[in-house]
Amino acid sequence: MYQVTLGRRSYRFSDLRQLMARASPARSGDYLAEVAAQSAEERMAARIALADLPLKVFLQQPLVPYEQDEVTRLIIDGHNAAAFEPISHLTVGDFRNWLLSEQADSATLARVAPGITPEMAAAVSKIMRNQDLILVAKKCRVVTRFRNTLGLPGHLSVRLQPNHPTDSLQGIAASMLDGLLYGSGDAVVGINPASDSLPLLEKLNYMLDDVIQRFAIPTQSCVLTHVTNTLRLIERGAPVDLVFQSIAGTEAANRGFGISLALLAEAQQAALSLNRGTLGNNVMYFETGQGSCLSANAHHGVDQQTCEARAYAVARHFSPLLINTVVGFIGPEYLYDGKQIIRAGLEDHFCGKLLGLPLGCDVCYTNHAEADQDDMDTLLTLLATAGLTFLIGVPGADDIMLNYQSTSFHDALYIRELLGLKHAPEFAVWLAKMNIIDASGRLRDTAANHPLLLALQGERP
Repeated sequence: MYQVTLGRRSYRFSDLRQLMARASPARSGDYLAEVAAQSAEERMAARIALADLPLKVFLQQPLVPYEQDEVTRLIIDGHNAAAFEPISHLTVGDFRNWLLSEQADSATLARVAPGITPEMAAAVSKIMRNQDLILVAKKCRVVTRFRNTLGLPGHLSVRLQPNHPTDSLQGIAASMLDGLLYGSGDAVVGINPASDSLPLLEKLNYMLDDVIQRFAIPTQSCVLTHVTNTLRLIERGAPVDLVFQSIAGTEAANRGFGISLALLAEAQQAALSLNRGTLGNNVMYFETGQGSCLSANAHHGVDQQTCEARAYAVARHFSPLLINTVVGFIGPEYLYDGKQIIRAGLEDHFCGKLLGLPLGCDVCYTNHAEADQDDMDTLLTLLATAGLTFLIGVPGADDIMLNYQSTSFHDALYIRELLGLKHAPEFAVWLAKMNIIDASGRLRDTAANHPLLLALQGERP
C-alpha cells in the first residue's frame, strides 16, 4: 500500500502496479484498460509516491508474476547486480536527478545500462518532463554493426521501406531505388510483405540481395515476415541478412505473436550461422509499440508504457542491430492524439536508449487518430535532437500497403539539414562514390543515365 496526502485528500495505491499506472501521463489505452489516474491530482499524488520509491523495490516486487511470465524471469534472472551497484541506493526521484547530472555522462550510462530494469526506466520516465527525456537520451550512446556502423553521435540513419500492396517486385524496386537516390537506406532496406507465401518471400530476399550486391551497397536487407518464415527461408538457402520479429513485454502477448524466447534464440543462431555481416554480427531487428499487450489482453493490469519498456528487455537479450517503436500505428484507442503520440515516442526512445538499445522510431499515425503531419514533424524534430538512431523512409510518407502515415525520404533530408546529421559513415562513402551526395553530404541532382535509374529500366550499367 502506498499513500500520499495532498491538501485534505489522501490517495492510496494498492500495489506497485497500480502506483505505476496512476503515475503515467494520460493516454487512451490506459483508460481503456481502466488503470489510469482519474484526475490530474491523483496522477501527481502517484508521481510523488513513485519518486520516493527505492529502485531496489523493482527487483523485489515484479509487476508481472515471476512464475507466470518468461519475460519477468529474463529481467530478474539476467539482472546485472555489478552494473546496478553504483545506483542501487537511489530512489526513483534521485535516479532522475542523477541522470540529468553531469556525473551521468555517456560512458557512465553505458556501464550502468545492464543494471537498469525496464520497470526502473519506465518509472523514472513517468516523473520526467519531455526535455528531461530528450536530454538524457541524447547522452546515451549505442553503436551496432552488420555491414555498416549505426548509432554514432551526430549520425541519423533511415530504414528504406519500399512496401507494395501486391508485393510487385517492380514496384518495390522502384521505391527502393527512389529511396537510395534520396540517400535513404543506411539502417536497412526493409519490406513489409503483403503475403506470407514462402516462394514470394524468397523472391523478395533475392531481389534485395541482388541490388545490394550488384551496386556494393554497404547496408543490409530484411523482409519483415514472421520469424518462423525467416527460419524456413534460411533452411532453403535464401540470402537472409536480418531476422525480424514484432515483440511485446509479456509472455502472453508474445505467445499471441506466435513466438517465445527460445524461438528467437533459435532464429538468432540460424542467422549468425550465415555469417553475412562484414563489420559485425548484430543480426536481429525488432519492432514494438505501446498498446500491443493490451490489444492482446495480456497486460496483467500493467500500464501500456511499462509493458512497452519490458519489450526492450526481450530485445536487449538478443543484441539487435535495430529496434524501433511504431509509435502511433495501433491507433487512437491506445494513443489518442498528437500530444499522446509525441509523449509516447519520447518515452520509448528514452527507455530504450537507457537500457542500451539502438532505438529508432516509426514516427507515424493512423488516419483516424486526432493527429496530423505537423505533429509528426514535431516528434521527428524532438527525437532527432535526442539522438534517434534511425527513422523510417516511405515514398511521400504514405505507406500504400500498411495504410498509415509515416515519414518520407524528404523528412530525412529536412532533419539532416536542420541538425547537421550524417549518414552511416560507410554508406556516406558509397553515396559520394555514386554521385548521390556531395562532399558536404547534400543531395546532388540525379542525371538520367545514373546507374540506379538504368537498373530500374532493366539495364545493367
